[in-house]
Amino acid sequence: MNYLSITLPLGVCIAALGSAIGLGMAVTAAMNAVARQPEAAGKIQIIMVIGCAFIEALTIYAVVVVFILQGKM
Repeated sequence: MNYLSITLPLGVCIAALGSAIGLGMAVTAAMNAVARQPEAAGKIQIIMVIGCAFIEALTIYAVVVVFILQGKM
């Protein structure tokens, strides 16, 4: 039994879970900031979108690494 067949999907699962939690926290914090300072909504939204893109990149990198490692199995 190859351990990569078990650990690779588990790694992607953990990365996706971490990204989901991070996105939820980022959006929640941004919404709270917009509620406190509505005049800064544009700046907060731009910063939130950039942060969400970086968070999503983690999951994409994990999926790419899994595909690369599955090719070596």
